[in-house]
Order: sequence, then structure tokens, then C-alpha cells
Amino acid sequence: MTVQPTISVDKVLDCKGLACPMPIVRTKKAMDELQPGQVIEVQATDKGSLADMQGWAKNTGHQYLGTSHEGDVLKHFLRKANAHEVKEETKYPHTISNEELMKKLQNQEQMVVIDVREPAEYAFQRIPMAISIPLGVLEGRLDELQPEDEILVICRSGNRSDLACQLLAEKGFTRVKNVIPGMAGWTGPTETQ
Repeated sequence: MTVQPTISVDKVLDCKGLACPMPIVRTKKAMDELQPGQVIEVQATDKGSLADMQGWAKNTGHQYLGTSHEGDVLKHFLRKANAHEVKEETKYPHTISNEELMKKLQNQEQMVVIDVREPAEYAFQRIPMAISIPLGVLEGRLDELQPEDEILVICRSGNRSDLACQLLAEKGFTRVKNVIPGMAGWTGPTETQ
């Protein structure tokens, strides 16, 4: 029998049943209530929340400690940064609207559309020609992309794709744009598996 180590937490945040971006939105607010060094446990059922929490922590300076799984519930553990560790949260500056993307698709422009949502989200509704590369595996699949290509990144709400755009830019991709507001507001053509 394997014994799970007990993690001492200062706050438990229930985000079960919420989809991106709500677990991050609630985590940001709850983190403001903690003292530096305190630990929060964020309980979520959105599989994409794993990559979201890791990316958000990296972007803000808070420490992602790890995630445990209990059935369908992911328990994310984060430690609040000290004042000297905190980074100003940044948003990726280069964006494109859903309408602009739709025009590019209609004009059959040369581009790569990457969908960074989880596989189940992608399977049930996606933009034709979009490539599924979930945020959590993007860094390991960079060799599938060309740094000089125009790359448009989409997710459900624009938050996960923002983190993906920042990662791509850090890795030398220069023609990257975040599609805002993403699939939640997409009215163009879609396909399913």
C-alpha cells in the first residue's frame, strides 16, 4: 500500500465544475488573501487546469508545488511568492480577433492554427485545419512548428492561448498571435471528430 504524503495547506479553494478561465480567476483572488509562503490547494475538475496553474505560476512568480489526482479531481498546490519573487503578470501583446481569423480562413491565407485546449474539448468542436497541441505538451512538441510561420493560437477563452503565445515567443517564434476571445465566442465553421 502506497501512503500519500500529507501536504499542509493554509487555504482550500473549490473550483470543481468550473472551466477555464474560472479556476485561475478564483485562484488569483484567493492568492491575494494569503501571506507570502502560505500554500493554497486548488481543487478542479477541468483537466486543462493543470497546464493553466503551471503557466500562471511561472508567469507570476508564485511557486507551483505539484498536483495530485483523486478520481476526477485535480488538487493543485501553489505557494504564494514573497514580495521579491512576485512578477508583474503580463499579457501577450499580439492578438487577433475571431472575426479577423475568420477572414484569414475565408481568404485561405497561409498560417498555422494551434488549438491548445484539452483533447476532449478539441474533439467536440474545433476550427477546421486547427492542430491540437494542448498547452501542457506544447513545449515538448515545438519541433512540429516552424519559427518563421504565422501561428495563431486559440483556446476556449484566450487565457490558455495567452500562456502558449508567451511560451512560443520565449522559444523564438516571432509571428505568433493570440485569438481573442477564442472558441467561447467562435461563430465560424467548426468540425467534430
